[in-house]
Amino acid sequence: MANICVYLGSRTGHQAIYKETAELLGRQIAQRGHRLVYGGARLGLMGALANAAMDAGGEVIGVMPDHLVEREQAHQGLTQLIRVANMHERKASMASHADAFVALPGGIGTLEELFEIWTWQYLGLHDKPIGVLDTAGFYSPLLGFLDSTVEAGFLDAGTRQRLLAAEHPETLLDALEYQLHIP
Repeated sequence: MANICVYLGSRTGHQAIYKETAELLGRQIAQRGHRLVYGGARLGLMGALANAAMDAGGEVIGVMPDHLVEREQAHQGLTQLIRVANMHERKASMASHADAFVALPGGIGTLEELFEIWTWQYLGLHDKPIGVLDTAGFYSPLLGFLDSTVEAGFLDAGTRQRLLAAEHPETLLDALEYQLHIP
């Protein structure tokens, strides 16, 4: 069993495919025997992901800072809800509980979490796999930009290659499991 930390929006976005893919990922994580770690909200894609994982019999750990408990409406039906003092503790707790990381569509918070955990990997603070789920091409412009940073000489090609990307949950989970040496 691996703990898969997922960063994603507390909104659902404008396309139904975002929610559908979040639910599919949640089910896949549970069906593969993994545990979900996420931000702890019951709203948006976050809630859809957690509910799907729990409905499929999975374990779900949510991590939420006290000041967001009301704003993001903490999910009270999780296997475990960890309350922390602030966002720094939230991200550190999620990272410490995780064996791998996935980013789904989301806003600036999702992007900040993705880039911070990728930076930590680059700096050698962890060696856990990281991937983005490119639902409906959501991350395609960002991935293209990252490729251009390699071409411009600001990002090492090896560092860029360590950020996995796939369009479908199954494909991304297969790649993460391969890096985690899970048969």
